[in-house]
Amino acid sequence: MSERPPSYRVATDTGGTFTDFVVFDESDGTYRIMKVPSSPLQPDQALLTGLTTLAEQGVPSDAISVFTHGTTVGTNALLEERGARVGLAVTRGFRGVYEAMEQSRPFGPSVFDLGYTKPALLAAESDTVEVTERLAASGAVLEPVSDEEVAEAVRRFSESGVESVAVSLLFSFLNDEHEQRLADALRKADPNLWVTTSSELLPQMREYVRLSTTVINAYVSPVVGRYVGRLSAALERLGVAPGRRFTMQSNGGSVPFDRTPDRGVATILSGPAGGVTASVAIGRAVGIEDLITFDMGGTSCDVALVQGGEPTVSDQNTLEGRHIAVPMLDINTVSAGGGTVAVVDPHGSLHVGPRSAGAVPGPAAYGKGGRTATVTDANVVLGYLNPVSLLDGDLAVDAAAAERVVAEVAAPLGVDTVRAADGIVRIVNVKMGQAIRSISTERGFDLRDFTLVAFGGAGPLHASQIALDLGIPRVLVPPSPGATSALGLLMSDVKHDLVRSRLTDVSDLRAQDANSLFEQMHLAASKQLAQEGFSEDSTSYRYFLDMRYSGQGYENPVPVRTVPLTQEDLTGYRRDFDAIHEQCHGHAAPDQSVEVVNYRVQAIGLVPPVSLPTVPPAEGPVTGAVTGSRPAYFPDTAGGTGTYVPTPVYARAELGAGHRVTGPAVVEQYDSTVVVFPEQWAEVDHYGNLLITKVPSAEERSSR
Repeated sequence: MSERPPSYRVATDTGGTFTDFVVFDESDGTYRIMKVPSSPLQPDQALLTGLTTLAEQGVPSDAISVFTHGTTVGTNALLEERGARVGLAVTRGFRGVYEAMEQSRPFGPSVFDLGYTKPALLAAESDTVEVTERLAASGAVLEPVSDEEVAEAVRRFSESGVESVAVSLLFSFLNDEHEQRLADALRKADPNLWVTTSSELLPQMREYVRLSTTVINAYVSPVVGRYVGRLSAALERLGVAPGRRFTMQSNGGSVPFDRTPDRGVATILSGPAGGVTASVAIGRAVGIEDLITFDMGGTSCDVALVQGGEPTVSDQNTLEGRHIAVPMLDINTVSAGGGTVAVVDPHGSLHVGPRSAGAVPGPAAYGKGGRTATVTDANVVLGYLNPVSLLDGDLAVDAAAAERVVAEVAAPLGVDTVRAADGIVRIVNVKMGQAIRSISTERGFDLRDFTLVAFGGAGPLHASQIALDLGIPRVLVPPSPGATSALGLLMSDVKHDLVRSRLTDVSDLRAQDANSLFEQMHLAASKQLAQEGFSEDSTSYRYFLDMRYSGQGYENPVPVRTVPLTQEDLTGYRRDFDAIHEQCHGHAAPDQSVEVVNYRVQAIGLVPPVSLPTVPPAEGPVTGAVTGSRPAYFPDTAGGTGTYVPTPVYARAELGAGHRVTGPAVVEQYDSTVVVFPEQWAEVDHYGNLLITKVPSAEERSSR
């Protein structure tokens, strides 16, 4: 009998500085990771370079059976305002909805900003067309759209030169007839025109957020679509995973390549979503269900809260002041990464971020022409990062350059280089700590109940100090922190989110009406999954009712345990809503009437699971993993003034299950560096995770 040829699953996550690869060998269950420098101007080039390198290392492209990709193309297009030129079609008399937005400033510093301005419109006023038509709030046609109106809209968009059109008409979530007539005419007139209708993308009430989401999708989808098309063609030539190529979405699931161009908005924050997915799987394996995920890379830091093994999902999000109403993992992103730049303003104050050195030129320590101080340079000066090389010697470190640029920051501050480096790290830690508080303590959660999961190339460098600052009792560093987000892509199932708005008081809602709507959504979702190659026994479905107290401007999703529903079930879910509202908002009103606003179905195509690798038990003392020593700066030493301390350096690859590293210590590996502070120790578990906790006092040890 001939041996079965090797088959590999490959996941790749594009970051600001590096593009990460995780390769899973299906024949023996082993993993390998690889990092290549990102190519910001052409992100697909880094992917193709990585695939070429993998082929040279014994992973031929045509042996890759599944390929999953997390991309920042859509995110960057939105943040940098370099998406498509968008035309907007609205109901006559409602063109001001997009300009007015929510008619109020966002929460936070903007409330006090005298110079606050709203974000620029992605669809210009001159490219907005009003269409004479009108639907009632019930979806009934009050004024039909005429052939002449449709033809006039097509003519104006054709003459304007837009490459994408967003169609968002009043009450189209109840009746899509008018939107579809306009969309069909636009596509017939110009097959190359990208058309997004709100009734297909987001059939949900609330006119502004539906319109905003539709415009954003029209703005980023051509950019994402061209990128995915170009990448798909290259993968096709290489023979990579024909028919099994997926893009990560921000809801924590993936979607086939050919579905990605229609919903570019769903890829925003797709990379960070992979990290949350991996953290949930790691936490489940070790029996920890309450987590704060802490993903610090080269340009940003992403944090999310997981309670009871379930990440928080939000269907109302903002990015740079723009509203997005598709289901997304509730991830808070701040400009804090290894490449974040430190500057001193004219008033002599030190600022860290939001600007980043990115992959090019990168930190000065990387020797690629960087001339500004970054967080990475400060970590080199403080002795946390290897002053000679990183990535197992693949990336040379220029410690003198790091020292020089940090000294340039120190001079106007009137402090020495060490104090300046420490200040840079302290400031970025405070920014990331505030991001963690915003998703936890500010929402009523007690951080003492959570474990901080630190990953990304820079996360483990900063997590120990942040945990001490915030009172988080434990830090978990996965075995491959620099590639954890890519690992999450490898583990992600295919997910489709469907939503329908039907506003009804719970006391008036008939169970058969709810069941009928859920059944329609289930049939549409199951058809989609079947087209994508999933059999009925490899799918699952989750149902939710979005509920609110009558008159509220927001709602909370209530999980539906079984479908079909009974009238008694609806009474129980109304009580569940009270409990959820109390948890989320600190109060409930059991005597007040409650409305069902939206019906949601999450359809999941289950991919074959991948198991987490384990590490062998420790053999010999932990000192056998020591590779050397170097001075590292710890701020609470020397009576609180801080000083350099001789610090042992451990090779993580040499640590086995049961080994314990006592701080101060630095643990180095290919894709990251872990810092253990003097009052902490780190223990290696069965899966190779490092669990960092405060060293128990003598009394605590004696009582055990």
